[in-house]
Amino acid sequence: MLDELRQIAIFAKTVDHGSFRAAAKALQLSPSVVSHHVAQLEQSLGTALLYRSTRNLALTPDGERLLESAHAMVEAAESGLQILSDQSKQPSGVLRITIPAIFTQSNLMEQLAEYALKYPKVELSLDLSEIRRDLILDGFDIAIRAGEMKDSSLKAQKLFQFDRLLIASPSYIESHPAPDSPSDLKDWDWLDLAPVTHIKPQFQCGRKRQTVQKKKSRISVNNAHALCQLSRAGTGLAIIPEYFAKPFIETGELVHVLADWSVPAINVFAVWPSNAPKNGLVKHLITFLKAKQTS
Repeated sequence: MLDELRQIAIFAKTVDHGSFRAAAKALQLSPSVVSHHVAQLEQSLGTALLYRSTRNLALTPDGERLLESAHAMVEAAESGLQILSDQSKQPSGVLRITIPAIFTQSNLMEQLAEYALKYPKVELSLDLSEIRRDLILDGFDIAIRAGEMKDSSLKAQKLFQFDRLLIASPSYIESHPAPDSPSDLKDWDWLDLAPVTHIKPQFQCGRKRQTVQKKKSRISVNNAHALCQLSRAGTGLAIIPEYFAKPFIETGELVHVLADWSVPAINVFAVWPSNAPKNGLVKHLITFLKAKQTS
């Protein structure tokens, strides 16, 4: 059956192009191969399909009857192939993405919006949560992860990093002696971001490095936006993403504490199952996001 389908397609192309030679050129075959396939089709059907002369080809009555069906078959196949080709050029489907809520106000949201506008056939289902979702068990295609990556069977690619600032409210700063270095802050009130409360704050100024042995925090939250709001209210120091802090620093609601000392930036990764298609939507989105960081 498969051989006959191929022979029918070659028969239709031969008639369309008017000769074995022209059809062979279009199909990238030799004229003898084209002639052979048509002859094999005639033999299997037990009837002549073409009248042959040295210059022309003409359809027999049976050839005319077959040609209509042959054209329908070829057009259906070409149409299906075109649809698949269009899909590869215009991605379509559903992407389920789990993202830490810390990125709600980041450029990542703008980049995902840009992706959605550029590729309208792709549906994005975004889960923004402080809960670390299980990529496999919870059925997500991609996870955005912040911090160092642990060894796993999942694939990962670094997308970008974000800077962090040590901040406090003006009223809290005014109630304490001006610090000269991070070590002067060990007895201040610190707000912790769960689940990283066990990590000691680290700072760098040129070649100098310091780790603060801070006292136990009275307040810990699992949401960076809440951390920022609590610090604005005067409850203590907090280390938050720069994109959270910058608007409040510009309005004077927050102060960048020890601006000469920097806090290590946080790396952000895209993580996805190892069995995801190499040229599928997952890879397409990751390539897009990665390109946005260098543009």
